[in-house]
Parts: sequence; structure tokens; C-alpha cells
Amino acid sequence: MDRGVKERLPGISWQYAATGSPHEWEGVEAALVGSVERELGNVDLRQLRALRFVQRLYTGMDGVPFERFPPGVRFAGNVGAYAPFVSEHAVALALAAAREIPRANTLVGSGILRPVPAQRLLWRRTALILGFGEIGRAIAERLSGFGTHILGLNRSGRNAPGCERMFAADQLTEAVREADFVFECRPLTRSTERSVDAAVLAAMRPNAVFVNVGRAGTVDEEALYRHLSTHPEFRAALDVWWQEDYARGRIELRFPFAKLSNCVCTPHSAGFGEGVEEYVLERALTNLARFFRGEEPLYVIDPGEYAKP
Repeated sequence: MDRGVKERLPGISWQYAATGSPHEWEGVEAALVGSVERELGNVDLRQLRALRFVQRLYTGMDGVPFERFPPGVRFAGNVGAYAPFVSEHAVALALAAAREIPRANTLVGSGILRPVPAQRLLWRRTALILGFGEIGRAIAERLSGFGTHILGLNRSGRNAPGCERMFAADQLTEAVREADFVFECRPLTRSTERSVDAAVLAAMRPNAVFVNVGRAGTVDEEALYRHLSTHPEFRAALDVWWQEDYARGRIELRFPFAKLSNCVCTPHSAGFGEGVEEYVLERALTNLARFFRGEEPLYVIDPGEYAKP
């Protein structure tokens, strides 16, 4: 990290929060953070009077304790930094669920050749991407190689390259009716929280494949479990979870999703892989450099859109 900071922020003095003391931070103008609670949990952030900008290392801004910072501080997520990796994982999940890879593996282990599991194809099917941002566009690019028809959903409903048709955010129920595959990539905000509820799930096609690589909180946990339990032809592939305890490295499950034969699960691992950390850090530092050059940082968010953690 040291080398990256020196290259991207030449002439800017900096230090790790763990090695500094609060009285040394009086002149801090910007901060790069992953988890505020883990890295700055014991710091009275409201005393950092010079602080004007906080760049998060991660993409999502849900869970950030905005009220702990001085008034007027601006915040930016590391939007797009994980797009190449999360989109790759999203397609892998879709294929695993559609092709029933876990069940196929079990059959081979039992020496069974036929009949094969039911095969759902991406070829000539329709995929709906909820949240047509950086990750959504990256998923669309990868799906195009399968001959998949791409639909999208964003706030405005304004179309974007790579998308055959775009729905506005308030057309969620209408949009899911059109798709064989539904990819959830939206951030967790006040407006998206639990928006994929029982009614939206019921509007999806009976044999649809639902892939979530966004935030678990956009989905009603119990409603999804009940839908999977009562609709055996419906499939889900999940990488994000409602209760993630990073301190203990544990997922707290209210419902046994992994025991369902029509659900494929991974432990929030879409953003991991060789070279990912360096790429993500470079993106965050590039946005910090914009701030220090007096340019408008990218991806500044409105804290009012997010519920308190």
C-alpha cells in the first residue's frame, strides 16, 4: 500500500490510523477507510475539524456511521472497483444454478450417468439486471457472449449501452416478469431495502434464476426462503447474506438456504482473487487524488439515502 499511496498521492503526507494518535489528526483533510468501526472505532471523528472527504475502499455505503463525522464531510464509494470480479462471479453463480452443477457433482460421485439434471441455458434467454451501474454493465458485457437478451433497471429508466430495454426503479414488479434470469446488483438504500419481497418473487417466472451479488438487505429473507421452498423449479444463487459477522468470520443464518436443492450459495466471495486488492486500492487512490488536485471526486453519495446502521 505504501508504494501505491506514494505514486498516486505524491507530496501528500499520510499515515495509518492504527499508528497515529488523535492529536496528530487535527489537520487531516481526507480519509481512506474500509470499515469505519474496525479502523476508527475509538476515534472521536467529530473532532477532526479539517476533514472534508472520506473515500471508502469498498463499493457499498450502507452501514457507514455518517453521524460520527463532522457536518459537511463528503463521502464516496469505490464504485466499479469490484466490477470485473463480481460480474465474473455472478455469471458463475448463474451457470451453476441453471446447469445444476452441485447436483451434477453429486450424481457423478454416485456413479450416475443418466438422467442428467435439467439444463437451463443463458443462450437466447432474457436476463434482467437490477442496478445497471458498473457491476451491472460488466455482467451485461459477459452475458452478451452467451447470446443473452439484456434488460436493465435503474433509477431513471433511461436506457444505456448494452441494454435492449431499461425499466425505471418503480417498475420492479413489471420488469421481473420479463426475465429468465434476474441479477440483483443494487446498493442497499432506504428505497431498495427489502424491495424484492413476496409480491416481486411471485411475479417472477416459475422457473426463473435469481442471482444476488449486490446486498442481501434488498431482499426479504423469509420471503425468498419460502418462495424457494414452495417453488422447486425456481432457483436462486446467493453470494451476500443478511447477517455477516466479519469479526468472527461467520454467517448467521435464520433459514437453511444451503440445504435447499434449488439454491447455490457462496460466502460473500465474489470480490476475491489474485490481484484484486491492488486494483481496488488503485481505484480508491485515484479518486482521492482528484480531491487533492481540487477536482470533483467521483461517486459522491447523499448520506440521506441510507438508513442508519
